Amino acid sequence: MYKTTEITSAEIASDNPVHQRLLFPYVEAAAIVSGQVLEIGCGWGRGLELLTKAANHYTGIDKNEELITGLGAEYPTSTFIAANIPPLSGLADNSFDYIVTFQVIEHIENDDLFIKEAHRVLKPGGKLLLTTVNKTFSLTRNPWHVREYYADGLKSLMARYFPAVETRGIHGNNKVMTYYEQNKESVKKLTRFDIFNLQYRLPRRLLQVPYDLMNRLNRNRLLQADGLAAEINYTDYLVSKDPAGSLDFFYIATK
Repeated sequence: MYKTTEITSAEIASDNPVHQRLLFPYVEAAAIVSGQVLEIGCGWGRGLELLTKAANHYTGIDKNEELITGLGAEYPTSTFIAANIPPLSGLADNSFDYIVTFQVIEHIENDDLFIKEAHRVLKPGGKLLLTTVNKTFSLTRNPWHVREYYADGLKSLMARYFPAVETRGIHGNNKVMTYYEQNKESVKKLTRFDIFNLQYRLPRRLLQVPYDLMNRLNRNRLLQADGLAAEINYTDYLVSKDPAGSLDFFYIATK
């Protein structure tokens, strides 16, 4: 199930800080969503237990057929669709009250169509809850990402289709930011050997395997250093009113 460090595990100890960071917006979303809920990019189902309880009906879509098949067996009253997106083929206009899409848009080639399709399938007054990484806080190039965003750029994209976009961020407390600084220093030590700046010169696909190997090595090293990685919980993350100064963006757009 966890073939790359990009698909962060809830079971691998060294993944814990990232897992908790990714779990946090689901906790927030579960207090917001209701009715017909669509999750674009549900992955292995990190937030399903929370979202399925909050929704009248949950629909999850992801390109990984193996994961979708497993989730369908585990959550038989929900709907799961295996598909590459965008577009959201087969989903009717004006059919969902909420769309949740966390840490997905950075993987999408046609991000404009992605937002346009989300707008299409939402009911009037429906809301899109979207998170993605803040490029300002990225420590190196992530070859699994097509692009990363700054706050104003992503808000401008969403505002092409949504008349109201609420800008929030997801940030960490002192414990989280201490880990972030440790990670930053560790990454510097690893990337100092890239004297030709190959991480930004080579095609993404050529970098994915070495990136995963180095990322796993780095996470394991940080876990063994002082145990801080194991202590971080989703409660160590918080909603910020300063998206530009946050680890992740958390936007709520209303149709």
